[in-house]
Amino acid sequence: MYAIIVTGGKQYKVSEGDTLFIEKLPVEAGDAVTFDQV
Repeated sequence: MYAIIVTGGKQYKVSEGDTLFIEKLPVEAGDAVTFDQV
């Protein structure tokens, strides 16, 4: 199963356990993030 999330003006297809690199997200590597636009 997958979901499409929207962040930084882009859409990403993600599945549980995926690791993403998102340029405009001000968090440290390894931090957990919750997205409200799914």
